Order: sequence, then C-alpha cells, then structure tokens
Amino acid sequence: MTRNQAEEIGFNRYTVCNLHGLLSDNLLTDPAACGRLSTRPVGISGTVFHPLEVPPQIEECFQAILSQAAAIKDPFEATFFVRVQIPYLQAFEDVNKRVSRLAANIPLVRHNLCPLSFVDVEAEDYLNGLIGIHELNRIEYLRDVFVWAYTRSAQRYTAIRQSLGDPDPFRLKYHSQIGNSVRDIVQKALTHDAGNLWVRQMASKDMPEGDRARFIETVEVELESLHEGNIARYRLRPGEFDKWKSIQVK
Repeated sequence: MTRNQAEEIGFNRYTVCNLHGLLSDNLLTDPAACGRLSTRPVGISGTVFHPLEVPPQIEECFQAILSQAAAIKDPFEATFFVRVQIPYLQAFEDVNKRVSRLAANIPLVRHNLCPLSFVDVEAEDYLNGLIGIHELNRIEYLRDVFVWAYTRSAQRYTAIRQSLGDPDPFRLKYHSQIGNSVRDIVQKALTHDAGNLWVRQMASKDMPEGDRARFIETVEVELESLHEGNIARYRLRPGEFDKWKSIQVK
C-alpha cells in the first residue's frame, strides 16, 4: 500500500472487509466467508477466551471499532488500537490477526511514517501479547512488543531508504499525472506521434510553463521503458499493452 493509495481508503467497512477478502482468498472452507463478518461461533486456540457469537453484536462492535479508529488523530494510537481491537472482536471467521496487521498501517502510511512490520518478532511474544489481552484485558505485553517491533521496523526502513537514495522530487510532485498519462496513451492505443501530441496538449493545459518540457520528457521515457514486466504499476492489462505496442513504429 502506497501513500497515494492510503488517501483513498480508511477505517470503513469497505476497506477492512475487502482487505479480509484478499487475505483470506482460498483459505476458508466457505468462499462466501471471505470479506464477510462472522456468522458462526469462532474459537481461539491456546486460550479460554470466547469472543462474541451473535452476528448483530459483532456487526455493532465492528462498526464501533471502525468509527473510533477513524476518529483517533494520533497515528500510533490508531495503529495500536486496531491491532488490539480487531483480533479481540474476532470479526471474521479467520485471518483476523493478518487483517489487523495490515489495516493498522493505514494511519502510518497516511502520515508518511515508516510502516510497521512484525517480521523480527518472535511468534511466542506476539501470541502471548494477544493472550494477555484476551484473558486478562491487559495491554502491557502487546504494547511492549508493538514498541519494539516499530523501533526495529524504523531501523530497517531507514537502512533501506539510505541504500536506495532520495526519490526524484519532480516525479513525486507529478506522480499521478505521469501515471495517468502513460495509462491513457496505452489504453487509447495512440501511436508515438499521436501520444506525443496528446501529452503536449495536456501539459500546456494543466502544467506550469516551467515544468512542461520536463513532464513531456518524463512521460516519453516512461513509455519507452514500458514492458510486460512493469505494466501492472500503471494498472494496465497485457492485452492493452500488446495492442499499443503493436502499432508503434519500429
């Protein structure tokens, strides 16, 4: 999930249920249970805790969790809140922990913060933290795991960012416009000359004069670099790319 994508989603039923649908695909006995709130009793192995079993109550609590998470201003508080509440409710028949781990990154990405990863966390520590909440209503163990995991994630993220170098500010500024231009030219199956004319007209209409030349050049470079291995980042289908590629002058 990128920062731009995070602006389009949030703590709402559509986002979280579809996230569950993606993560649980081919993992549940009942395919219809993917992305659907639980309609039957759910047990949790390794604990005596029994989550809610009545569907209307699950529905009510699920909506309350989403509403409260959306209202929390501090991104770290919102992240921890979601990490605790979704597994505690057991809103879905399974895959609740995975849903909570990914959904919890929404406020972090929206605030341009390092995403949270539990890659280096011992499974026993993570599960014990959840059991402490389920059986004792105590958050201290999971809180400590959360702080350690985020510190570790930030260190790894910083190291990766330093190895990659700084992104191009111009491309960041016009990221959406560049992507939309490349996608439109390919989907419209424009020839090289027609595509060049199209992007020039678009730039003269929507771009500051000082940025037009570089924008046109950037789009041209992206089109020349397009191949079947990178078309997904422009949300292009193979058939669209093949049709566009076939009409380009050799």
